[in-house]
Amino acid sequence: MSYIDSSNGARYPADTARWCGDSGAYLNLAAGKGMTRDAINGDLHSVWRYAQAIDVDADAAVSLGEGGTPLLERTWNGVPVRFKLEFMMPTGSFKDRGMTVMVSYLKSRGIDHVLEDSSGNAGASLSAYAAAAGMRCRILVPETASYPKIAQIAACGADVVTVRGSRQDVADAALRMSSEIFYASHNWQPFFIEGTKTLAYELWESLGFRAPDNVVTPLGYGSNVLGLDRGFDELLRNGEITRRPRIFGVQAANCAPCHAAWQTGGETPVAVTVTPTVAEGIASSQPTRLREVLRAVRGSGGAIAAVSEDEIISALGALARMGLYVEPTCAAAAAGLTQWLASGAIRRDETTVLVLTGSGLKSSERIGQLLDLRPRTM
Repeated sequence: MSYIDSSNGARYPADTARWCGDSGAYLNLAAGKGMTRDAINGDLHSVWRYAQAIDVDADAAVSLGEGGTPLLERTWNGVPVRFKLEFMMPTGSFKDRGMTVMVSYLKSRGIDHVLEDSSGNAGASLSAYAAAAGMRCRILVPETASYPKIAQIAACGADVVTVRGSRQDVADAALRMSSEIFYASHNWQPFFIEGTKTLAYELWESLGFRAPDNVVTPLGYGSNVLGLDRGFDELLRNGEITRRPRIFGVQAANCAPCHAAWQTGGETPVAVTVTPTVAEGIASSQPTRLREVLRAVRGSGGAIAAVSEDEIISALGALARMGLYVEPTCAAAAAGLTQWLASGAIRRDETTVLVLTGSGLKSSERIGQLLDLRPRTM
């Protein structure tokens, strides 16, 4: 496995841990070898059951039992949909899928102190896996991050530092600090995507070794979109599926740079006005891998949507009344699905998966305010 510089195509061996190229640009990984169904390790109930497809030594795996999340069959707006409950991961979000692989890789390369910027979920995940790996860990978070997420990060022993300003200000502060500590950003270090690709493998196995027609996921920096693209590409190249699913990404309209670029038909960033959104987990104004995200969605035949705050809140309440207590970021994806069902872009007779990425337990106070949840007095 090798790194590829996104700006000039330079290659670097993955024997040495990197988070960027000599040019300062982000790195991608060369195409993976993938696997076939006979190579699944049925004795493992984690993402490492697909170790044959993961370009990290499984003997060095730092695992908390992530993966194997339920695929629940229900209806959404009267249409059959499968809900992928990624919020039932060890730390409460899909980030564990990528973090187990990235941390395992970094530990195997001798990294013992890591830095990350996060709105909450990635920081909580990295702090837990760093603790399991015996690494020191520093997490920069926005000063507006929800306290339950900050408490979760700190409880695992991480050094938590709040940063004033926007989510981008937090990322910029981490970049400045990266000269002191290895920058284990899930948005820059591409072995994180080597982990999120296992979502594709898990859906494929759960559906009887076939691909769904559509996968709908929240979209911020795009690690789920890129992971799905990488995983299904490997399955296609190994003859395990005959077609890729369409990938649909959903952004909050208040912070929708991918959607703005999507509408132009191009691959370059577009200036957007950013205002606060309840979907804090996807409030990313300058996504690192914008070009790759757009290519992945277009190449799959999918689309990118932007949804309003009212649409997010409405979907949040509807999901909770189904017993699916998730954070508002997840509800954005459900609101996007509502749009595509109404337009006919996604049809009733198709197999559609909605990815629910984070637990509502991390945002209960905010959810209570958004849904005006007050107990009755007797």
